[in-house]
Order: sequence, then C-alpha cells, then structure tokens
Amino acid sequence: MSQTILITGASGGFGERTVKILLQQNHKVVASMRGVTGKNKEKAAHLAGLGAKVVELDVTNDESVEKAILNAIREVGNIDVVINNAGVGVLGRQEAFTIEDFRKLFEVNVFGVQRVLRTIIPHFRENGGGTIINVSSLLGRITIPYYGPYNASKWAIEALTENYRTELSSFGIDVCILEPGGFPTTFMDNLIKPSDTSRDSQYVNVEPSPEVFFQNFEQALAANPAQDPQNVAEAISKLVATPKGHRQFRTIVDKMGMGDHIEGYNEGLKQITQGVYGAFGIDHLLKLKN
Repeated sequence: MSQTILITGASGGFGERTVKILLQQNHKVVASMRGVTGKNKEKAAHLAGLGAKVVELDVTNDESVEKAILNAIREVGNIDVVINNAGVGVLGRQEAFTIEDFRKLFEVNVFGVQRVLRTIIPHFRENGGGTIINVSSLLGRITIPYYGPYNASKWAIEALTENYRTELSSFGIDVCILEPGGFPTTFMDNLIKPSDTSRDSQYVNVEPSPEVFFQNFEQALAANPAQDPQNVAEAISKLVATPKGHRQFRTIVDKMGMGDHIEGYNEGLKQITQGVYGAFGIDHLLKLKN
C-alpha cells in the first residue's frame, strides 16, 4: 500500500538511500534537508528527478520545521509516516566538549526530533493514526569512549521515543525505533570535534587516542562489506511496509557483532517495562489502539 512519508536528513547517508528505496516501492516521499538551493542543490535536484518532493527543513529552527511540514501537508494532502533521520556525530574526549558543543549536537539529534514531532503529531491525531520512526543507534544502548555526547543524545532519543510510544498509543499512532550500528556513510565525514583542546595533555598516557580509535573502526568497517548502509534503508522500508500494530518497537541493524549483544538487552528491557507498567496498572498504554 502506497503511503506518504516525510523524512529528515535526506541529503545523504541513510536518508538519501531511504528516499530512493521508498520511491522504488511506489511511496510518495517528502524529502527534507538543509541547503536545497545551496550546498545540497544537486542532491535535491537528483531526488526531485526521481519523484520526491524536496523541501527545505532545518531541524534546529522552529520556524523552518513548522513551515516545511505544514506546507508539505497542504500540498500533499496527508502524511502517513515521519522518519526522524537527521543526525550528527562526534569524535573526541568528552571532557573537551564545551556546553556549546553539546548544545549544537542536541539541537540536531534531540531537540530537532522534538520539533518535528510536535509539528506532525496533531496531524496524525486528526487523521486517527500515523507512524513515527526515530533513528537512534546502538550507541543509544551502550557507550563507547570518544563518542560521549553522541551517546548521551541517542540515549535521550531512546527515552523520548519510549514515552511517545505509550502516550500516543491511544490515538493509534505507532512509534518505533531503529538502532543501526556504525556504517560507512557521509555521517563519518561531518563529526563534531571538541572545541576545548587545552586539557589534551592530561590524556597522553590514555590509549588509544580518539584518532587511533576512529582509524581502527574505519579499518574494521572496510574489512566488513556486509556492513552496508543499504541495510538500514531496507530496514526502514520494511518498518514502513509492516501493517499497523505489527511493527516491533526496536529494530537493530548491524553486521559487526555489536547488535547480537544488544538483542538480549532490548528483550530484557521489554520484559521489565511490561512488568513495571503492569504493576502500575497502565500496561494498556503499551498496546496500540487500532
């Protein structure tokens, strides 16, 4: 069944691949990004040529988000699915990241998601349903050194999505999380580095350094062609295609061995959540209203 889907961060990485596979499956896609007439002009034109409706949307700006989404709704008539894919990563010692560094990251990874959802949820509620897919990360379940602020932002997305799942279930709004591992995309080219390097000398005896750790990870990715970012786009498209009420809440996408360890963690949390909600007599909120 064809659906109308809005996705953020469509200019590269998982976003661009997801737009293409959804179009191939005959969905209508509103592909949002920054720099439609600027730095991403060629990407925007390419996706438009494939059939996507490309819109300018900066997830860090309230006015931009509201204008883009509300105009898209007026033009396409209805949006069935929103995919919060826009995100940015980091590399560096957590102590070296300033408050401004953290704020810059959270504006995209956390506040940007909240801006999009606060704009689209009234539309879903009016329609009696809709689907929200938030792209998190395996680093929203565990931590790895030198990605500290990114870990924090994705842990926040996990909690934010857990709450939306229960608070929106009575409206027939399906909420789920995608948890990819690390993949070789342009995401790796735009990592935020810490602004304060004055304390680096305190870490000279701590190995590996952030740079060496990242180089080792890139080498591991290069040695594992199965870790294909197309896998993420396909996983998102499967979530879109899954009938309402049958989507699993968390979907892991990883071929590097990390995901295998997280599966049990996720299942354990699922059982804990059901037990706690049952104890409080609110376990009905874990069931999606049809």
